[in-house]
Amino acid sequence: MSEVEVVRVFTCEGAGGNPCPVVAEASAMDAGAMQTVARRYGHESGFVLSPADDAHDFTFRFFVPNHEMEMCAHATIGALWVLARRARLTNAPVRIATASGTVTGFVQKRDDGSWRVEITQPAGRVAPLTSDAVEAVCAALGIGREALADLPLHNAATSRVKTLVPMRLPAGLHALGPDQAAVEAVCRSIGSTGLYPYAIVDGPGRMFEARQFPRSSGYPEDAATGIAAAALAFGLLHDGTIEPDDRPILIHQGRAMGHLSEIRVRIGFAGDRALGCLLGGEVASGADLSITPAGVSA
Repeated sequence: MSEVEVVRVFTCEGAGGNPCPVVAEASAMDAGAMQTVARRYGHESGFVLSPADDAHDFTFRFFVPNHEMEMCAHATIGALWVLARRARLTNAPVRIATASGTVTGFVQKRDDGSWRVEITQPAGRVAPLTSDAVEAVCAALGIGREALADLPLHNAATSRVKTLVPMRLPAGLHALGPDQAAVEAVCRSIGSTGLYPYAIVDGPGRMFEARQFPRSSGYPEDAATGIAAAALAFGLLHDGTIEPDDRPILIHQGRAMGHLSEIRVRIGFAGDRALGCLLGGEVASGADLSITPAGVSA
């Protein structure tokens, strides 16, 4: 029996965040048992396994209710937070093997006893959508082009592809009520794993609001999506919405769900070339979601 610890990742002022079940001793679990955890809790779940080689400290696997994921940023951050609190991090930085490649974790204990956690993501890839694809995305979201800001729609990725949809106003963003079947259909047609509409709150201050409607995770909306936030950072850089420097980009997500989250992204540069980014946020206990899946002790 493997213990499940539920945490909330990317909390904002101690509240909200994205709930994440973490199994810190998952080497004896097979894929079916891992997916059972994700299905019973109804959230993206992270599993910590022994490394397969000397180049890594751990192997992480990730499941949503419907399938396994190559990479999940908030589950990675949550699992590192759990490992740090259990005094299981002996190396710094931490090298993690995932299905999407190696991720490096940076974990630091603050003076107040809390833990600061950041993880790496590679430089983002950004590709504009065709006019027909834009129309299909708007139809899935239930909006017309007049609701969009005067910016391109992109497919962008640091690992999984997300579709960046610039909304003219935050109010329009929070009023969205897309049809889940339409979201899945359009995402499959354009090669995306989710629609990520966003709005500029304070451009010079690098503050944004966003929502995530996944393609087929088993739930209609995500309270915080680190992979999408990283993709958004590179979309913003591509469009010239942010300056090419390493100041933090703050992305608030989950407001419409009542789970306000804050994701921080810092892009790293060599001269004027973006090399990748650091993705981080605060973590808190999520004991309020302590249900007990079959075959697992909570």
